[in-house]
Amino acid sequence: MGKLTVLALRAVMVMLFAGSVLAQAVMVAMPAGVIEEGALADRRTPLLVIMALGVVTVQVVLVCVWRLVTMVRRGTVFSHAAFRYVHLVIGAFVTAALLVFTLGVALAPGEAVAPGVVVLLGGVALAVFGVALIVLVLRVLLAQALARDVEASRLGAELAEVI
Repeated sequence: MGKLTVLALRAVMVMLFAGSVLAQAVMVAMPAGVIEEGALADRRTPLLVIMALGVVTVQVVLVCVWRLVTMVRRGTVFSHAAFRYVHLVIGAFVTAALLVFTLGVALAPGEAVAPGVVVLLGGVALAVFGVALIVLVLRVLLAQALARDVEASRLGAELAEVI
């Protein structure tokens, strides 16, 4: 991975992280006032908790990707330490899928939100869960690459002994 690519990726992640902090600080407070006055006033707390936790899942993914990019840059991504971050990313995506589904369930009762929005949230939850499964497949690929790297090192050591 080139220096320019890493720099560009990190710049994007910094902007996304700053935006997520802004969302936590400002944007969660704005819906609080709207929810308090509207038809969803009785569901205010669960909706705000779901939104705040959703932003936290984004932040967890950003931090883990940052760490993985650092490992790629250093050439240490093919190690068992990388699995910790991959597992956190998978967990964050599964959590995000559950949060989106829970948001749909919280918005479903009553007539405050159109049924199409609730169905759309169900589709989004399914899509986010699909991303978690894709990352799980990538984790399996990382495990295979690590196993091959270990095997190559072992064979190299054996070859060095023979020579």
